[in-house]
Order: sequence, then C-alpha cells, then structure tokens
Amino acid sequence: MERIQSAIEKARKTRNEQAQGANPLAARGSAPAARPVNAETGSEDALWQALPPFSADVTLLERNRIIADATSHHAAPYDILRTKLLQQMRKHNWRRVAITSHGPSNGKSMTAMNLAFSLAKQSELRTMVIELDMRRPSIARILGVNEPLQFSQALAGRDEAENHMLRYGDNLVIAMNQTGIRNSAEMLQGVTAARMLDEIEARYKPDIIIFDTPPLMVSDDTLAFLDQVDCALFVAEAEKTTPDNVDKAERELASRTNVLGVVLNKCRYMGQNENYGYYYGD
Repeated sequence: MERIQSAIEKARKTRNEQAQGANPLAARGSAPAARPVNAETGSEDALWQALPPFSADVTLLERNRIIADATSHHAAPYDILRTKLLQQMRKHNWRRVAITSHGPSNGKSMTAMNLAFSLAKQSELRTMVIELDMRRPSIARILGVNEPLQFSQALAGRDEAENHMLRYGDNLVIAMNQTGIRNSAEMLQGVTAARMLDEIEARYKPDIIIFDTPPLMVSDDTLAFLDQVDCALFVAEAEKTTPDNVDKAERELASRTNVLGVVLNKCRYMGQNENYGYYYGD
C-alpha cells in the first residue's frame, strides 16, 4: 500500500509540473455552467420523471458491494469521496467525470455506482451514470436490471437514449447495456456518439455525469474518449495494481484530461478488534 501511495505522489508531482505548460481541459472547451438554484426546471423535471423508474434490491446491491442505504456506516468512505469530488467539480465548473482502472475487476464500476448513490442522497443534485464499458458491461448485472437496455444503440444513432435509461428515485439516471459490442472504440471516437452525449447533457441538464469507462490497459476505448470529459478518477486495486501501473495510468490520463485523483480499492486494514477487513474506496 505504501508503494502505491508513493507512486501516486510521484505521478501527481509530474502531472502538476506538466499542467503548468498545458491545459487538458481545453480539449473539451469550457465546461457547462452549473444549474442556477432559481432556474426554471419544470421541463427538466418532467423529462427526468418520464424515464422508467426502477427499485433496487438492497440485498442484491449489498452482495455486489453497492451501498444504497443512506444509514449504513459502510457508506461513509463514498460520502467522503463524493464531497471531495463535488468540491473539485464546482471549483473548476466541471460536469463530466470518467472513472477507469488499470485492468479488469479492479472495482471501477462498483466505485462508479457507489459514488452515484452517494450523490443521489443530495436531493438538489441531478446525477447521471453512463456505462461506456461496452465490451464488458456490468452495471445491469450489479443492479439486478433485466430490461433489454442497450445504450450503445443510442450512441450509434439507432435508437433514442431514453429507451435505454432508468431512473432511481428523482435525481439519479443510469444508462446501461445488457450485452457487449466489439466496435466500441470506433463508436466512441465517432461524431454520432459525441453528438448524442452532448444532446443528452443539453436536454436533461444533469449536475454530474459519471462515465464508467473500460480499463486503460484492456483496449483503447477510454483513451479515445477522454477528450470528451472534464476530468478522470482512477481506481487502483490494493495488492493487485502495482505502483508502476498507477504511475503509467496517471501519466496517460494527465496527457488527455484533468486527473481528479486515485481511489485505492479493496485496501485491507486492521480494525478496532484487531480483525482484518476490506475497505472499499479511498
């Protein structure tokens, strides 16, 4: 764990030095302005309410390490992550954040969903999760959703986006895929997908959009997409993601967008009763 944290600090120092001579955010242009508190939001509310609702099976979510229960003490690390994320997003007027990892099964989708449920506890915030890990989608399975949703169809321009999105409560919308596709990198680099995402943002006006993107070292999907986000969050798995993995990933991300930080997942810690447990989040 100490080696990973050392690598994180080293990469962060390098990123800050590079940032003095370059501005990755310029690739996407100015971030959308935050929604004014007193804005007329009737039409937006109607659009959100028109989306099909779903109710989560809390037992299934807990089995998949998703904490939707606001009273659970396990939610605290994600609430802290939420607060840190919101502070940076508001400070820089950012709206789009990509969540990625070095390799598969590091916990990026779990982190994305836990962060989304934590954000949803703030009723004045509208949060949207868009699954872009289209080679190996997992959100529908994690949430226990059986509807034939395939958001890649909307990105390809073959269907309306709202046909592949579900609403949880009043202020969380999730776009997901039931099956994987092969040409996801080409799709993400295409004009049609970029235009669709811009239209969704303009129409629904979410305060935060979380993109669950593929692992960096599995394909070029995420690298192809990073110029469309304001910042990125990297998930490292303790005892699996090496310091070199973290260093290389942060440099790759920093060359294309703003790096929000690193989440150390599955970090084993010594509890008060001298028992080992696993800490999810950072």
